[in-house]
Amino acid sequence: MCDDNSIDDMIEFAKRSNDLTRRRFGALSIGVGLTMALPRVAGAADVKEAEIEIKTPDGVADAYFVHPTTGTHPGVLVWADAMGLRPAFKQMAQRLAESGYAVLVPNPFYRTMKAPIVPPGSSFQDPETRKTIMAMMGALNPDTHVKDAKTFVAYLDSQPAVDKKRKMGTTGYCMGGPITMRTAATLPDRIGAAGSFHGGGLVTDKPDSPHLLVPKMKAQYLIAIAENDDKQQPTAKDTLRESFAAAKLPAEIEVYTGAQHGWCPPDSAVYNEALAEKAWERLLTLFKKALV
Repeated sequence: MCDDNSIDDMIEFAKRSNDLTRRRFGALSIGVGLTMALPRVAGAADVKEAEIEIKTPDGVADAYFVHPTTGTHPGVLVWADAMGLRPAFKQMAQRLAESGYAVLVPNPFYRTMKAPIVPPGSSFQDPETRKTIMAMMGALNPDTHVKDAKTFVAYLDSQPAVDKKRKMGTTGYCMGGPITMRTAATLPDRIGAAGSFHGGGLVTDKPDSPHLLVPKMKAQYLIAIAENDDKQQPTAKDTLRESFAAAKLPAEIEVYTGAQHGWCPPDSAVYNEALAEKAWERLLTLFKKALV
């Protein structure tokens, strides 16, 4: 099973977004129609994109791969939130590719079904939608995360567009946050930088808590925390800071005042453009420094 904190994280997300969605959108929706246009990258590279399939130990994963049309570039593995691979994440990946990276976004739920896992316009507050998503989350665990990390990193390294001499990055949103930590700990010599955005369950009281993996990592980190997540777990940031300091790993760990859980994807009902852009710029700064 997926850890209890990740499941609780999504339940809390549904509760938190209730009033906002009634006032602004009527429902927490995803997909075409509510995805905000992201700011254009200055000097954006021309990119090539493809819907692909990757063989894994557990089946075939559908994924989205996008990279600049010329040259080789650092690879970046993106772990989506609980709504999975969808247009918003393709848009985010394309923007990152335009900034000079070869970006892979897999469907985290490929063992169950191909993306999208729910129709565009679906609401997490709908009982059937919530039941579907929670069941898929429950089918994942630290072991599946590690197997997938190895497979997807190997795929990136097999691509001509990826510069294998440079470190690789990984990012994760919501449930993807802890997966970045398992990725960085599993492949420490390959992962040079990682970013977690409103990650759920980074610190738990269980023996497999992601924060306990920090000593196995070599990656520099950006951990962007929603203000309401911090209120729910106010000591997590301190535990994370202590863990990275003890491992002598650089880590920027910040609570984004005014940001609600889920503020980064442009199709989220709580999308906050100003704070999403701040997180984006901090990620680009980290990648430029660490993916060498």
